[in-house]
Amino acid sequence: MKDNKKSEKDASAADSSADRVDEYLQTLGNEDAREQRYYSQEQPFSSEEMTRLINEERLNELLAQSDDFLSSLNDEINDFDDEY
Repeated sequence: MKDNKKSEKDASAADSSADRVDEYLQTLGNEDAREQRYYSQEQPFSSEEMTRLINEERLNELLAQSDDFLSSLNDEINDFDDEY
């Protein structure tokens, strides 16, 4: 009897997974459904939560680093253009 209940549970889990995969595959061709599915997974944050979650000092450091990197990359591209 235990084996029967276990196999029923396994079968329902497999069906559930298969249903989700089938549903996902059906939305692949439908851009609107795919976009809706994507945005439905987003979590809204209040401004208080964002303030609490974001380390502003670290964010500013990362932005400065990215600006420096992009500037350096731009200089390299310009140098490459000048050479060739």
